[in-house]
Amino acid sequence: MRVLLVEDDPLLSQGLTETLRRVGHVVDAVASAEQADAALRAGEIDLVVLDVGLPGMDGFAFLKSLRARGQQHAVLLLTARDAVSDRVHGLSLGADDYLPKPFATEELVARVAALARRSRTQSSRRIENGPLAIDLEKRRAFLHGQPLELTSRELAVLEFLFRNVDSVVSKERILGAVTSWNEEISPNAIEVYVSRLRAKIEPAGIRIRTVRGLGYLVEAWSSGQS
Repeated sequence: MRVLLVEDDPLLSQGLTETLRRVGHVVDAVASAEQADAALRAGEIDLVVLDVGLPGMDGFAFLKSLRARGQQHAVLLLTARDAVSDRVHGLSLGADDYLPKPFATEELVARVAALARRSRTQSSRRIENGPLAIDLEKRRAFLHGQPLELTSRELAVLEFLFRNVDSVVSKERILGAVTSWNEEISPNAIEVYVSRLRAKIEPAGIRIRTVRGLGYLVEAWSSGQS
């Protein structure tokens, strides 16, 4: 998943960011609700790991504002407040889970994984388009039932394209979905990943079209394709 970590303690933020990246998530970190709001408006985020004790607007107030705007990102609250009333308050505001500090990083990883599974169950655990299938749970792609050998970044690009079938997506938007802010990757790198994907899937009749000046387009599979 693409995770936004909102934590003002720099050491904790760095440690959690590294931990979540090691298990395969794309993670961006900010230190305030205001920065988090800008990040959510600018990019595509699957999960917000939100500290309650933020400077300025606290996590509870920020969560309330998110839900009031109709934003349904999954939210995992982190807080040093372990009273039952605080947990109930956070959940009543729309949090999906609640983790009191101090906590073991293994528990955070497990809770993030559980929220990922829940999110995939609510949408779909598979993306299918003609002979191509992506198993979101196992993080594997298949062509005519046979496994595709993909790097993790190729799989991320493929998944994003096929989540947006029949929509033109720009290189910048793909880049934003599959990398964190501090990764030194240019939009031209997306051309390389798309070229590799084309070589692997186009023999089966699945095409990634280039829309000049706009980006890439994958069309929904029709029964007449071959």
